[in-house]
Amino acid sequence: MAARLDEAARVIRDGRRVFALGAGRSGLALRMTAMRFMHLGLDAHVVGEATSPAISNGDVLLVASGSGTTAGIVSAAQTAHDVGARIVALTTADDSPLADLADVTVLIPAAAKQDHGGTVSAQYAGGLFELSVALVGDAVFHALWQASGLSADELWPRHANLE
Repeated sequence: MAARLDEAARVIRDGRRVFALGAGRSGLALRMTAMRFMHLGLDAHVVGEATSPAISNGDVLLVASGSGTTAGIVSAAQTAHDVGARIVALTTADDSPLADLADVTVLIPAAAKQDHGGTVSAQYAGGLFELSVALVGDAVFHALWQASGLSADELWPRHANLE
């Protein structure tokens, strides 16, 4: 997984802008990641927000779907692919439509929300996947931060001040 995380960080670093997308709780986890990318000075957007621009060639879509089959997520990834954007997918399913579209697939060893047997995790409805998305997002942020050479004091002025 470390090599995939490094590759994901490289793709995001080299992208013009980064867009974060996930449905439900996975989307909430990626909102945190987008905020951290903004703290680094990256041009980061959350898909679906009123101020999110159109994705285009040279951009990166960071997307999460446990199953890799969530219709709206796969459709957005197809749109990103069609316009020449790179796709970094976080999923449990390497053999899925989302993984097929992705330039980088980070496989998360967690149960998809449909796994009710508790064989991978006793957490309800994909809880382990969503928490893992947050941790993977933070790991990618940390790799980018370390590579940037910026101090925490240099990131702080980008922190929200309208709280």
